[in-house]
This record gives sequence, structure tokens and C-alpha cells, in this order.
Amino acid sequence: MEIIGYIASLIIGISLGLIGGGGSILTVPVLVYLFGVEPVLATAYSLFIVGSSSLVGAVPKYKQGMVNLKTAIIFGIPSIAAVFATRKFIVPGIPKEVFSIGDFVVTKSILMMVLFAILMVFASVSMIRDKKKTQETENGEQKFNYPMILLEGAVVGVLTGLVGAGGGFLIIPALVLFSKLPMKQAVGTSLLIIAAKSLIGFTGDLSNFTMDWKLLLSVTALAIAGIFVGDALSKKIDGDKLKKGFGWFVLVMGIYIIVKELFFPGGGGH
Repeated sequence: MEIIGYIASLIIGISLGLIGGGGSILTVPVLVYLFGVEPVLATAYSLFIVGSSSLVGAVPKYKQGMVNLKTAIIFGIPSIAAVFATRKFIVPGIPKEVFSIGDFVVTKSILMMVLFAILMVFASVSMIRDKKKTQETENGEQKFNYPMILLEGAVVGVLTGLVGAGGGFLIIPALVLFSKLPMKQAVGTSLLIIAAKSLIGFTGDLSNFTMDWKLLLSVTALAIAGIFVGDALSKKIDGDKLKKGFGWFVLVMGIYIIVKELFFPGGGGH
């Protein structure tokens, strides 16, 4: 299983390099089902892996002028504060057994995985859907809808904190809509935001968990290697078709996790 896990880690990076996101949505399932990491800890590991690989991905984008620093700061500050607070205080505060329906007990692990799977389903829909309206704002002056950016930043922060996903599929549309960024700039800027909030969020976990650094660093290294492979491939492959295919895959995975956690809890790494 571990070998499959390492291959999957590489794929996470490749997908990040190819379609600028989405890979993070696979990190938690890979850690939980292939490496047998406990779900709550897996969300912490995911923040580090996603944060580090996004940071590496953001560097070439920054050099190409595809990162809007002003937007990254405005969106990033509430987001970073929300992630850190969620990891430091909210996640440790969730009880081991959250609630029960009859004989079925919803544990913290099940809750985390189901929340995560719901997010996967939403992410997949945003990947499968055709983009039509993004091109209209290419050459207008940049306008900021500050209240919405700050609010969205905080919401994405809490979500990231709870499930350990980068949330690029939430950030990119928000940047296009509320900051009027062109699509390519939104992708680059979102990488920087994801990197900052994930890594700072992860520091909120350091006092709550004992980290398996060997596993964490090897998965991260593979994901980062995958980014370079993905980046090279992206010049040869049509990203839109790829994104759709990946979207369907994420949708199936999300549904699988919901069914597995709700109807067959206890199997695989819990």
C-alpha cells in the first residue's frame, strides 16, 4: 500500500503542475487510505504537503508576472488568521464522538472525512463545468470588492483548517469575481495564497500532534517532483480536457469516501 501511496504522492504533484490545483483534494484520502494515517492528523499533514508544493509552484508563476501580490495579501490575511485559529483551537476542540444517530456514532474521524468528501464533490463540479464568463474581465481595470474578498478569505481559511485542502477551486473563482483578476493571474495568485495559509495553518498543529517527519517529507518531496513533471506536460496536453477528466475522478472519489465512511466505517486506516 505504501508503494501505491508514494506513486499517488507523485500524481498529486503532477496534477498541481498540470491544472494548477485539484491535487490537494487527493492528499487526505491518500494519507488515510494508503498510508493509514489517522484522518485528523492527515488533515495536518495535508496542509504541509499542499503548502510546500504550492510554494514551489508559485515561484515560476511569480517570475512570469502571474502573481498579484496586492490581491494575495488582501485575500491572504483573513484566510491565514482563520486557518491558524481553526487548527490551533477548533480542530482540537471537536470531541472524539461528535453525535450519534441510533447505533451509528459519528466520530471526529468520520466527520472530517465526510466534510472532506463533500468538499471533493464541490471541487469536482467546478472542474467539470465549462468556463464561459472568465474571459470577459481580461482587460478592465482591477476593482476590489473588499468586504467580499475578506469574507471569502475567512471562509476559505476555516474550510482549509477543517479539512486540510488548499481550496484553490474556491479561491480562483473568488479572485476572478471579486478582484477582477484574469484567469492565469488568479491561478498564480491562488498558489501563493494556498502556500501561505497552509504552511502557517500547519504551525497551529505543531503543538497538538507528534509529526512523522520522514513520511511527511518524503510525500512532500514526491509531490514537488510531480509539479515539475506536470509543468512540463502542461505544455503538451490540453489542460481543459484534462481538468474535466480529473474532475470526474475526484467526483467518484468523493462519493466513494461518503459511502465508505457512513456505511462501512472502521475499515482502512481508522
